[in-house]
This record gives sequence, structure tokens and C-alpha cells, in this order.
Amino acid sequence: MYMSGLSAVQVYVPWNYHEALPGLYDFSGDRDLEAFLDLTAELELLVILRPGPYICAEWEMGGLPAWLLWKPDIVLRSSDPDYLRAVDSWLGVLLPKVRPRLYHNGGNIISVQVENEYGSSGVCDYDYLKHLLRVFRALLGPDVLLFTTDGNSAAELRCGTLQGLYATVDFGPGPNITEAFAPQRLYEPKGPLVNSEYYTGWLDYWGEPHAGSSPATVARGLCDILQLGASVNMYMFQGGTNFGYWSGADYKGRYKPVTTSYDYDAPLSEAGDPTEKLFAIREVIAKFQPVPQGPMPPATRKHAYGYVPLRKYAGLLDLLDLLSPAGPIPSRFPLTFEAIKQAHGFVLYRTWLPRDVWDPVPLSAPPHSVCDLAYVLLDGQYQGRLERDRPGQLYVTGQAGAVLDVLVENMGRINFGTNISDFKGLLGNLSLASVPLSNWLIYPLDVDAVVAMNWPHTTPRAAGSSISTGPAIYTGAFRTPGIAWDTFVKLPGWSKGQLWINGFNLGRYWASRGPQQTLYVPGSLLSPSRPNNVTVLELEHAPAQPDILFLDRPQLNATSSSRDVPTPQ
Repeated sequence: MYMSGLSAVQVYVPWNYHEALPGLYDFSGDRDLEAFLDLTAELELLVILRPGPYICAEWEMGGLPAWLLWKPDIVLRSSDPDYLRAVDSWLGVLLPKVRPRLYHNGGNIISVQVENEYGSSGVCDYDYLKHLLRVFRALLGPDVLLFTTDGNSAAELRCGTLQGLYATVDFGPGPNITEAFAPQRLYEPKGPLVNSEYYTGWLDYWGEPHAGSSPATVARGLCDILQLGASVNMYMFQGGTNFGYWSGADYKGRYKPVTTSYDYDAPLSEAGDPTEKLFAIREVIAKFQPVPQGPMPPATRKHAYGYVPLRKYAGLLDLLDLLSPAGPIPSRFPLTFEAIKQAHGFVLYRTWLPRDVWDPVPLSAPPHSVCDLAYVLLDGQYQGRLERDRPGQLYVTGQAGAVLDVLVENMGRINFGTNISDFKGLLGNLSLASVPLSNWLIYPLDVDAVVAMNWPHTTPRAAGSSISTGPAIYTGAFRTPGIAWDTFVKLPGWSKGQLWINGFNLGRYWASRGPQQTLYVPGSLLSPSRPNNVTVLELEHAPAQPDILFLDRPQLNATSSSRDVPTPQ
């Protein structure tokens, strides 16, 4: 960023990343905000801080912690007293860390956002905005510049702005930049024109083509903004990765989960490498102000480690004692993730067929009640998948007492708009031939905790044995040739699941749907001197030869039928 001629870095602070449970705060390791801010100061970059409480960012629940939904009737981003108490507690911890780093206190933070795209929330609670303004002023003092960001329409700005908060807008490249800024002038007749999010690309959804925009289009739009004398922040300048379970979702007539990759077709790639778009942007900036001289930092080294064979360790159902050590929660009807206080990942719902079913009958769920994917097994045999907002039902047969297991996956809570109270799990009861099922056992599963304990501890089964459909764990290991360079892992022939390397959750893959076919693996996760462990939770079906493939390049816009010519090991 510095070498591209930028003067500031704008950064979000995801509340749910730092307070996973009420009152338990984590600012260590990758969550060390203060170390990050110190690094920006070392690089002589100013900071525009967007600390939430809501950030959007295609991040799980827009940065709001899932435990807010433990109170089912809470009204998020409003004057609801329960919501405000949680917000005040969080800001009371976060903002004192920020205050010494404000510009007028000798630091490099030049402005702080108070709410983000609130005009799109559907709430329009001015008392809430006034409350936030009072809290930010009390904790940061009277001198810091506070601002809001909204889409560039009068309707969005009407609900998203408040006197005392500088109103900025966001928009991407377009034919008429003056018109794009016009709505901001309705609310800020004087002062700088500010585009807080100039879109350099766009996000990806599972099942849709990889999004992007041309370097020429982005550069031309940036030039038009700078010619107006406006201030501009590029969103995203470097996209990155939604590791683990952190990717969010949109709702646009139906639920649309965001991919693990947040490459965004940004000027710096997912792996942090300069692209043609970055050099086009740098040329534009150089027309308006001097840019640092010298070579651009090069792309990081990548390596194709080749094929790595995995072995089936066990079916998921065989591991319930490990994955749910506290045992199941009995309930007459299904309970949501939030009701059993599970934020992410997977929950298993178990019941039994109440009668003999000799001819196939439909197993179905009420509309919008499977949140988000349900993998159905009967007596351990995989039956298929039920999916949120997509029509479909499964037909099953079985004897009375047959075990019906429904593994539900949270694919990310909605992060934008009016639907962010996005409860997960089975929100309604399943029915067999229109007769509701009852007497459930509900198993909260913590796969990550078990993987982090260097599991599995026993020898996997023989390679290729017991390959079957349905949720199962596969494991393996590989050595690097004395190096630990970045790489990209592809799962040819696999379907849908989650992948860990050395206990780190890389994120979701969905090879059968795409467009993303590779997961980014930072070299910092790999060991150059000892075996690197791989754990895969495949939810539907693995290939007969369960190999994974490490490449030296990403594949972000491909289908499951795309072929590779791998670099030999």
C-alpha cells in the first residue's frame, strides 16, 4: 500500500472475532489489533478505523457476535436495551485501546467510523445512532473525526446519517462520478467529498462465476474521483481469505453464502501479490502526487507440492463421543444453534422412524427452516441433502426404530441488509409423509477442538477402505522439500466440506458447486522440517482415490469438471 502511493489504510475490527463469548476478550496472535496499528505507524501510513459494532465486510453476521441471538427477540442495531448493553460493554473494552493512537494524541488514526451502511439495515433508529455518538465521544474525546458510510442514494443516507457524524458514501466505477457524489452533498453541503468504499472488484458466492472488474475500468474511475479533488478509499485493496467459518452471506431473494476466498479481484491478490490492477492504480495516483520510488515488493514464492494421498479415518457418526463429549441434548422438537449456544460449524440432530416405511415417502422441512445445509442419513446410510431456500425433499424407506441423523451446517450468517438475525440449525420440525417427527437428540459438534489436539491419535484405516457417501473424516500428511512456501490446495473429485492443515481451519470447500476450486495455504502454516498434517471433513462423497492436490496457483473461477496438469513432486 505504501509503495502504491496510498496515505492511509482503512481497517475493520470484527467484534465477534474478539469476543467469541460474552465477556471473554481475545486480542492475542492474529487478533492483536494494537500490534497491527503499530505496524501501520511504522510504515508511515495513517489509519481510518472502522470498529463496528457492525462492519458488514461479507463477514459472519457482519461482525456481530452470534451470542447476541441467545435472546431470540433481540432487535439488532437498534435501541433495544439488551443490544445496547452488549455494545457498550464491547466499546468500553475496545475504544480505550484506540484512544492513545488517535492523531491528535500523537498516533496515526485520523478518523473513526460509528456505523456502517445503517441506511440499508431497515431499522432507521435515530436514538440508536445518538447513543453510539455519545459513547464514542465519551470514550474517544471531542476532537476525533467521527463518520458514517452509506450507499450513494438519498434513501440510504436518510436513515444512515446523523448530525455530528460526517456522512460519506460508497460506490464503484461508473460513468459520472459527479452524479455519484451528489447524494452526499444533500447531507454534507460543505467539506470533502468522500467515497469510503470504492469497489475495485466484488465478492463471490458459491455457485456463481468469479466476480471481477478490469484494471482499466477501476483506474479510470479512480482518476475521475481524484480529478474532483475527492477523498477515496479502495475496497478492497487486498481481499484475503475468510478462514474457518468467518465468511458471511447475503440474502437477495434467496440465501447466498460467500466463498472462503475473498480475493475480490483486488489490486493485491488473496495471497497478497501485486496484480496488473495495482500497477494501473499506482500510475493514476502518480499523476496527482509523488509515489515512493523503488521496486514493488515481489509476489511471495509459491510451490506445487503435488498430490497427497489421504485415508478415510472414520465416518462422522462413529466419532460422536469425541466430537460431542458432553453428550446430546434431548428435546421434543429441534433446537437452533443459538438455543444450544453453538456459534459455528455443525450440529447433529438424531431421532428414529416412528413406523415402518416400506414405500418411499417424503422427508421434508417447512420453507426456510433448514439453515443452511442438512445432510441426511438413515441407519448410517447417506440419503442426500436438504438446502435452505431451494425446493427439494428426500424420499426414504426404513423400519420402525431406524436411526435418522440430520447433520446441519452453518454456512455463514447474513451480513448485510434487513435479515442479519440469522438463526441456524433446524428452525422448524422435519416431517415424514407430512407427520412431524419428535423426540430428538441434539449433538453440538466441535470438530476444531478435536483437530487442534493433533487428532486422530490412532492409525487410520487402510487407504481406499470403506469409501462411502456421507460425512466422514479423512487424514494424511506430507513433507515439503525443506521449504515452507505459500501454496493452494485443490480437492479434485471431492464434493463439499472443511479442511484443516496442522490444526488450522483453512475454510470451506465446495468443489462440486464452485466457482472456487482451491483454498489458499499461507506458507506460515507449514513446517519445512516435519510432516504437515491434513484433516478433511467431507460431507457428501470423496473420490475412490482420496487424494488432494497442492498447486502453485489459485483456481477461483472453475467448475468441478476442470482439469489440472500438476507439477510433479
